[in-house]
This record gives sequence, structure tokens and C-alpha cells, in this order.
Amino acid sequence: MDRDRSPAPRRRHGSGRAGGGRGGAGAVTAPLAVPDLDIDTGTDVDLDRPWKVLVWDDPINLMSYVAFVFRKLFGFSEEKAHRLMMQVHTEGKAVVTSGPKEKAELDVFRLHEHGLWATMEKDD
Repeated sequence: MDRDRSPAPRRRHGSGRAGGGRGGAGAVTAPLAVPDLDIDTGTDVDLDRPWKVLVWDDPINLMSYVAFVFRKLFGFSEEKAHRLMMQVHTEGKAVVTSGPKEKAELDVFRLHEHGLWATMEKDD
């Protein structure tokens, strides 16, 4: 018995793969346009403005210990360390260092390691 068979459709090379049948790479497209993202917000950010490190008075640490920490961490003279310690004691706080943000963060961390209450803020 002779069956009437029609030939199967021919498949082009690679047409069964993703990417449009051309080696899997897909069609070449033009580069996307990148919008201009330089937006003026109306405010100027002063990145170079220094940060100041403040030490706050606390009821725990002895005044002599606070002066000792100032000398040890920052290399202050005994007179300067005593003056700053007295400012902390009488006014409740004193600025002990200032500089770039990273340095201020490190100074605050070191003061915390020694048990002192310290914060940082942008200098005026």
C-alpha cells in the first residue's frame, strides 16, 4: 500500500532556538538613550564643611579621667585637656576635635570606647 506522504516542512538552521534563529544572539538594537539626570534642587551641599566632635558631661566619669582620655587620644597638653574637661563639666559639653566626617566618626568611636559620651555634628 502506497500512502500519500507529503514532505515535512523544512526547518531553517537554528530556528528552534531562542533569539530569533540567528545563533541565539537575538536582534541587534540601538543603544538606549540615557536621560540627563543633573537636576538642580536649589540647594548647595557643602561637602567640604568640617564636622565637630562634642563631648558631653556625664555623672559617671571622673574629671581627671576625662582629661586623661583627651591627652591620650588627641595628644593634648595637660593644660588644654584640663581646660576642655572643665568646659564639659561647667557648660555641659565641649568641642574637642573637628575635621572630615570620617575622622569625626573615628574620634566619636574612640571616645565611646573609653566610656565618654560623644556626638558629632556639622560645623557652622
